[in-house]
Amino acid sequence: MKLHINEDHRLSHIEPEIYGHFSEHLGRCIYGGLYVGDDSKIDNVNGMRRDVVDALKDIKIPVLRWPGGNFADEYHWMDGIGPKEKRKKMINTHWGGVIEDNSFGTHEYFELCKQLGCKTYVNGNVGSGTVREMSEWVEYMTFNGVSPMADLRKENGHEEGWTVDYFGVGNENWGCGGNMTADYYGNKYRNYQTYVRCYNGNKPIKKVCCGPNADDYKWTREIFETCYRHPAPKGTHGFMDGFSVHYYVVVNDWEHKGSAKEFSKEEYYRAMRKAYYMDEIITINDHIMSEYDPDKEIAMLVDEWGCWHDVEEGTNPGFLFQQNSMRDAQVAGATLNIFNKHSDRVKMGCLAQIVNVLQSVILTEDDKMVLTPTYHVFHMYRHHQGADLLESYLEGDEKIGIGEDVASNVNESVSIDKDGIITVSLNNIDVDKDNIVEIDFREMEVASVEGAVLSGNMKDYNDFENPEKVVEKKFEGFEACGKVLKVTIPPCSLVTLRICRK
Repeated sequence: MKLHINEDHRLSHIEPEIYGHFSEHLGRCIYGGLYVGDDSKIDNVNGMRRDVVDALKDIKIPVLRWPGGNFADEYHWMDGIGPKEKRKKMINTHWGGVIEDNSFGTHEYFELCKQLGCKTYVNGNVGSGTVREMSEWVEYMTFNGVSPMADLRKENGHEEGWTVDYFGVGNENWGCGGNMTADYYGNKYRNYQTYVRCYNGNKPIKKVCCGPNADDYKWTREIFETCYRHPAPKGTHGFMDGFSVHYYVVVNDWEHKGSAKEFSKEEYYRAMRKAYYMDEIITINDHIMSEYDPDKEIAMLVDEWGCWHDVEEGTNPGFLFQQNSMRDAQVAGATLNIFNKHSDRVKMGCLAQIVNVLQSVILTEDDKMVLTPTYHVFHMYRHHQGADLLESYLEGDEKIGIGEDVASNVNESVSIDKDGIITVSLNNIDVDKDNIVEIDFREMEVASVEGAVLSGNMKDYNDFENPEKVVEKKFEGFEACGKVLKVTIPPCSLVTLRICRK
């Protein structure tokens, strides 16, 4: 098998936000995962877990989406400001029916993003909120002058407004966000986004429209027809800067998703087949978007993605807590390679979710923390952030799997950073045998190579008893000879190479 790389052909820029994350008021994602409060015995800085923040900084987290998710369309932001003892409590009807005390609200979110050093992505409430409520939240967060909302923010202890980099106008409005039709939501979007004001001209807010559930291409087309319909002024590109797409890898079906820890080889390859389907979802949605936006001024944001398994036995079904194996790591690697390959249109991805929920990068239990195999994938891939995609393609790869559940045995993406260092991500999904790949550069000769590998049995995972069963290790399974680099990838492994040219 050969991987052909044209080191002189840069295709598109890989925005750091492709490696973003998603946090929701769901289970132990916020409370106990990211936030423990100022008076907690767990080491924290202004209520944020120090260990979790440090770990996320190590993977260069670029953006964090909040407060949801389904929770966003029932969230009323004024309940989460002011003295914590006076904040209104609510029932989290979507996720477990537990009491939400709103101790983590707007101020706490921006404090967390400040500690993480990441961009902000706030999701507004269209499902049960009003235009005025959304407009006033934006004013509260961003306006530095004299106004009722800016004055209220100052009374609550924050003199200057924050920067809102992205603002989502609703979430999954085709489903739990209101069960709307595309035409109805499209008109509501046009209405609501009008009042997402940019109070700071130097830091414009990027407005995000709710896109489809995966391959619901009819939704995509109808939204663009509605948003581009007269009287949409020229140059406004449908009143949006971003268009969200959600897709989850559900191995079986929604009623019987399957275990995160106990699964067959057939279910492993089914997960990989479904992970590879992301490429088709992006391609077709991009094609429809390009009919209206040929210059690709509107970014595609895959702001919810990942594996969705059955919850772990003995946990609250509404908390969506699941383990995270090498299978999940392979899904993550394949997905991130697909995002890189589509970085001309895809400008953000948000893994669901960041801590303790679905395919998280971190698990916590009281004061303990575990880094999942998926975390290590993000750590290995961090070098792609802000780099340029290089032209690359595989020759001689083969389909592998069982029955209809087949996928290419190797997936890849290649980028070059500002210092000229080439990063190759090369993943072998075959659980039984090595794959040898000859990397063939067009002209350049290899001067030096550094490698990292994540490898293990497809069912291997990290837990609090064995937190380092699956960890990133140094990789030396390569041999350089002129323009060719011969790489032997172990079974069920993800390899990243950092290559310098002569």
